[in-house]
Amino acid sequence: MDAILTALGGLLLRALPTFFLVLLLHFYLKRMFFAPLDRVLEERHQATEGARGAAQMSMDLASRKTSKYESAIREARGDLYKEQEATRREWRLAQEGAIDEYRRSTADRVKQARALLAGEAATATRSLAAETERLAGAIAESILRGRRN
Repeated sequence: MDAILTALGGLLLRALPTFFLVLLLHFYLKRMFFAPLDRVLEERHQATEGARGAAQMSMDLASRKTSKYESAIREARGDLYKEQEATRREWRLAQEGAIDEYRRSTADRVKQARALLAGEAATATRSLAAETERLAGAIAESILRGRRN
């Protein structure tokens, strides 16, 4: 067993430089390779997250602008519809006024025509009455002459 322990001690003694060399290599690589690599990866991660954040902010801004634009369009359409309705109302009122004016004008003309017709009818009635008187006189005279003969 002594021999084994001695052999094991010798083996350990020969492995110590390799152990220290691996330990030194570990710290050297950690400082010279992995630390800069971690820094680069962290910077890349920060840049990626920053770009994602900027993209998210841009999307939020675009969303706000889009909703503002749609709201402005809805408001403009509403104003346009109100304006069109006001114009239609004005046209309808103007048309109704023109129709009322035409009706009044037509009613006045009808009144004038009726008055003229009534005047003509009165004149015709007087003329017919006079003519009737004259014809009655002529008939009576003709009848009386026919009896005398």
